[in-house]
Amino acid sequence: MNIDKIASSFVTARREARALDGYPGDVPAHLSTSYAIQEEAIGLWNRPVIGWKIGRLAPDYQPVHQTERLAGPIFDTMFKPSAGEVEVPVFDGGFAAVEAEYIFRVGHDADPAKTDYSESEAHQLIDALFAGIEMAGSPLATINKLGPTVVVSDFGNNFGLILGPELPFDPAKVSDMRAETVIDGQSVGTGGLHAMPGGPLAAIGWLAGHLARRGRPLRKGQLISSGATTGIHDIVAGQASVVTFEGPDHAPVEIRLKAVPLTASAAELA
Repeated sequence: MNIDKIASSFVTARREARALDGYPGDVPAHLSTSYAIQEEAIGLWNRPVIGWKIGRLAPDYQPVHQTERLAGPIFDTMFKPSAGEVEVPVFDGGFAAVEAEYIFRVGHDADPAKTDYSESEAHQLIDALFAGIEMAGSPLATINKLGPTVVVSDFGNNFGLILGPELPFDPAKVSDMRAETVIDGQSVGTGGLHAMPGGPLAAIGWLAGHLARRGRPLRKGQLISSGATTGIHDIVAGQASVVTFEGPDHAPVEIRLKAVPLTASAAELA
C-alpha cells in the first residue's frame, strides 16, 4: 500500500481543482490504513485543523470495520461564517454535497490520555452549539460508492464548514430539534439531532476517544460537525440550497448557500 502516493494524489488534486478518474492506488482494506493516509495528507495540506467531522458508516460496513463512525479534519481555509448567501466551491467532475449539521464547540482541552467517554463526560467537553452545514467534497466522484475506507483516506470527504448562529442545547430536548434541506426550491431531506445513532453526545465521546488514540486530542475552540441530520444531498455548481433549523427554544434559523465552480486560483489559497 503506497500511503504517500495516495495522500499526495488527493492533496495535489484538491490544490489544482482537478477531478480524479479513479482511486489513486489500491483501495485500503482497513480503516487503520485509511487513517494513516489521512494523517499523511494532513501533513501535506499543512494548514491548521479547526475542527473535525463525524460521519456514519452504512449499516453493511459496520460489522466489517467494527465501528459505526468515521472522522475527518476541517481546515481553517475551508471555514466560512454564515452571512447572507455563502458561495461554496465545488469540484467539476468530482463530488459535492450539502449536509445539514449541528456544530458543537469544544470548551476546554480534552485529556490526551483519556480514550473512553460517557455521555456526561462528552457533554462536559462542550460549551456551545451552532447551526451549520458541512460541505462534503472530493476530487473523486465515486468516493461514497467505494466505501468508508476511501472516504476516510480523503479527509473524510470534507470540503468545508459553514457556521451559523448559536443555538440553545438541552440534551433532554434533542428529539425536538429539527432541520430541513432544500435545493433549488425542492425539499430533499428532513431530520434532526435525533437522527444520529446513539445521539450526539455518544458521537462526541467516540470522536474524543478516537482522536486521543491518534495523538490529536480535542482542543479548546475546535468545532465538531456532528453528522448529517437530513441526509447527504448532492449539489453541483449553479445550484442553491437553504437549510432551516427549528427547535422549541429558538426561532427558525436559515443558512443559505450557492455552489460555484472551484478554480485552480481559488484552490491555491487552501
